[in-house]
Amino acid sequence: MSDLLFGLDTFGDVPEGADGKPLSHGEAIRRVVDEAVLADEIGVDAIALGEHHRPEYAISTPETVLAGIAGRTSRIRLGSGVTVLSSDDPVRVFQRFATLDALSNGRAEVILGRGSFTESFPLFGHDLRDYDVLFEEKIDLFVKLLDEAPVTWSGTVRAPLKDADVFPKTESGRLTTWVGVGGSPQSVVRTARHGLPLMLAIIGGSPERFGPYIELYERAAAQFGTVAHPVGMHSPGFIADTDEEAKEIFYPRYKVVHDRIGAERGWGPMRKEQFENEIAHGSMYVGSPETVARKMAGAIGALGVGRFDLIYSNGAIPVPDRMRAVELYGTRVIPMVRDILAGREAEGS
Repeated sequence: MSDLLFGLDTFGDVPEGADGKPLSHGEAIRRVVDEAVLADEIGVDAIALGEHHRPEYAISTPETVLAGIAGRTSRIRLGSGVTVLSSDDPVRVFQRFATLDALSNGRAEVILGRGSFTESFPLFGHDLRDYDVLFEEKIDLFVKLLDEAPVTWSGTVRAPLKDADVFPKTESGRLTTWVGVGGSPQSVVRTARHGLPLMLAIIGGSPERFGPYIELYERAAAQFGTVAHPVGMHSPGFIADTDEEAKEIFYPRYKVVHDRIGAERGWGPMRKEQFENEIAHGSMYVGSPETVARKMAGAIGALGVGRFDLIYSNGAIPVPDRMRAVELYGTRVIPMVRDILAGREAEGS
């Protein structure tokens, strides 16, 4: 499992200050940069910043923040998680990430998604009734742009292109591009059809239930004659020195966000028993380094994924606690997961 990658994800959640009040959006963004710098220093492989247009999240343009991180880091991969391609323009997305690729000496990645939150659609003048066609057509164009050659394309959601050459070019000749999928079989098949890597958002329930999606991705790639890349997964969690401390810091703040979003989507309020069950049996990685490492190793081993990203900033977790979680993830959790998986491989050989 030496080629297994470990990342961190954040939406730029606005943290609490020392007085218990929310920090400004500007301060929240600067704290994400600090966390990414620490992650780079301690060997985390990747950081992905999500795009949101809500008051509790500070990051609406991931590539701008990633450019700031690029100037202070040297090795960590810099990606979005996700870029809502449906409500953006594929040409501009490509240009922005190709620019980030230049600034970071080839470390840029983009994770494209349809968007589980829909605030960007009315904000940028898109009709939610076009939710499916917007992504279908725009990802088709984006894949053509990845060839970095003049593009001729036409569709229904934007003006056609004829022999359009797009700049800047990347030095590698191809921008690393994933597709984030939350559990739609159609999205899995589309990803395979385009020959792109799949990033699964596993945010609830048993991770093992996503095994059929990985099998579907591999079967579809074989049928389309494309490449089935190693699959990634990302899931929420939080790490502190002990299980009790992690739960004490994480639960009340996670519950606020869960219940706020749930009120909009028809979910019931989160109960403590539900939270504990998700830690024990579901897709939440909360606890001490040992607890989180064992659970991560279990999910990685069961699904056979090639990358695991931890969503580490769920709710208004104070800055010192977030920094400690990043530190523990890089210095203790990742090495332990590698050791556990190596031991299992040795036993099986």
